[in-house]
Amino acid sequence: MLFFLGNPPGQTKKALKQRLLRLLPCCRPQSIPSVSENSVEDEFELSTVCHRPEGLEQLQEQTKFSRKELQVLYRGFKNECPTGLVNEENFKQIYSQFFPQGDSGTYAAFLFNAFDTDHDGSISFEDFVAGLSVILRGTIDDRLSWAFNLYDLNKDGCITKEEMLDIMKSIYDMMGKYTYPAMQEEAPREHVENFFQKMDRNKDGVVTIEEFIESCQKDENIMRSMQLFDNVI
Repeated sequence: MLFFLGNPPGQTKKALKQRLLRLLPCCRPQSIPSVSENSVEDEFELSTVCHRPEGLEQLQEQTKFSRKELQVLYRGFKNECPTGLVNEENFKQIYSQFFPQGDSGTYAAFLFNAFDTDHDGSISFEDFVAGLSVILRGTIDDRLSWAFNLYDLNKDGCITKEEMLDIMKSIYDMMGKYTYPAMQEEAPREHVENFFQKMDRNKDGVVTIEEFIESCQKDENIMRSMQLFDNVI
């Protein structure tokens, strides 16, 4: 569950980090091959995919990953997405494997849109590593900006209560009905009210990116949750 600010319902920090590791194809044990520096295949196995990714050197410049890390990431990505591209339905299907107790479809759609920055209806390897670089290697401001973009569903530069309620409902749907402690029906709305009480500094009914980042940086729990993404790879 990428970028739930604070502790998600029924999840300890250890459980959240374990789930994050499982969600990243590059971190699954069966997906990590041995990387040979001299192997021709290590240059992305270009002949077997429909989408031709950019060269390693260019992706190194654009992200905060090393050549070897990009090779391993690509092997994991290609294992899940053999064509080199993943559309929204496939993304939802992959994501649902990790939340069998609930319905992750809506949240997965929001997350897909955050990774699909050019809005062409698919996530390429370039899209994937660009987002992952921010999440795992970005500064706190970078990560919070990425989270803000995730929550700003219509991309108009501010988060409304309606958008945040949609996000929270999708998270509670994803967690399912059998979490402990049991979730109350009004919990998503209460979470939204708490969110706006903290974040909406000028009480105008929307949260701007400046308000969001400033409020998050002053919240120790949120700052600790950001650290879950450190040293994942």
